[in-house]
Amino acid sequence: MKKSNSALYAAQILTGITAAAVAYALLPRPTIRRDQIVLITGGSRGLGLALAERFGRAGAKLVLAARDYEELTRARNILLDRRAVQSPDDVLIIPADLTDPAQAISLIDHAIEHFGRIDILINNAGIIEVGPVENQPLAAYRRAMATNFFAALHTTHAALPHMLARRPGDPRSTQPHASIVNIASIGGKFAMPHLLPYVASKFALVGFSEGLHAELRHKGIRVTTVCPGLMRTGSHVQAQFVGNHEEEHRCFTFAATNPVLAASTRYAADKIFHAVAAGRTEITITPQAWLAARIAGAAPATAQLLASLVNEFLLPQPTTTDQLSLGFNLRLNTSESHRILEEHHNQQPATPYAPDPNQTTLAFKHEEDEATPWPVPANQPLM
Repeated sequence: MKKSNSALYAAQILTGITAAAVAYALLPRPTIRRDQIVLITGGSRGLGLALAERFGRAGAKLVLAARDYEELTRARNILLDRRAVQSPDDVLIIPADLTDPAQAISLIDHAIEHFGRIDILINNAGIIEVGPVENQPLAAYRRAMATNFFAALHTTHAALPHMLARRPGDPRSTQPHASIVNIASIGGKFAMPHLLPYVASKFALVGFSEGLHAELRHKGIRVTTVCPGLMRTGSHVQAQFVGNHEEEHRCFTFAATNPVLAASTRYAADKIFHAVAAGRTEITITPQAWLAARIAGAAPATAQLLASLVNEFLLPQPTTTDQLSLGFNLRLNTSESHRILEEHHNQQPATPYAPDPNQTTLAFKHEEDEATPWPVPANQPLM
């Protein structure tokens, strides 16, 4: 009797699992409508190029933006050779430095003038600088914020009025939902040592993306935050290193090229494609990234302890020089510094403050009277 009951229960469980599997297999798969217009920043190589190929194979028309026109041309030829797109007319390439808000506006306007609209904006452009905090110059933080955060802000700010004007939330509209996709990083959830400029900029991007979702969801615009872990994008070739260059490069290259630790760009692009098609709010890529995000959210003290142990025992030590890149001299004692400052003050006549003519300002609104300026030295390189 017991054996027959056990067999009955096992059969019921197996039937239930089979029915669920069949139902899941019959569910309609998320798709991107053909002829949707997808704009991808940082689209000339790495993850950006893989995303272009994935969306192109789904029938999308592409706008690729990057700084280097020759690399953009090469990317379009790759897409044609791989038959990801049918015609050169399906790929518009626009060279632009998106740290400049004027160029971001020009990019959006040019794309809309050419294709009529933008359905999906993918903010993918980014840079990475590797090394300990003691050796990271302030310029590294400015460069990271300019490219990893402000470039995404500039393109979003320029595209948003066009997306809102389409009334995407109106059920009578025949146009597809507009989407904004921000390629952040697990570094925007979990603070990884020796990547502080990158981490700071990605934390900013994650916060912006999550807040953007909260404000735009009921207006019919989908915002997806993507937090990948390590990916084999070739970032170790483009990364900038400070401190012990050789050791920093060795550690970063090992992690960024290891198939066990780092996902392929094709796998990441496929995950992002399906997340966008399904209107997902946020995704992480790789099991390590998923686990790191959960630990950082549920046990932040534990996450920070683990990061500090990695920094202490696994990563290279900072270089020791008399003059650190941070801009101060450790060998200058306090009394000596006070004496120098006092002498400098006595030699300088008091003058009223006047704006520095060598500075420029970045404004984040089109209306000049409402602009909030952020002074940036004119001679400060952004890349």
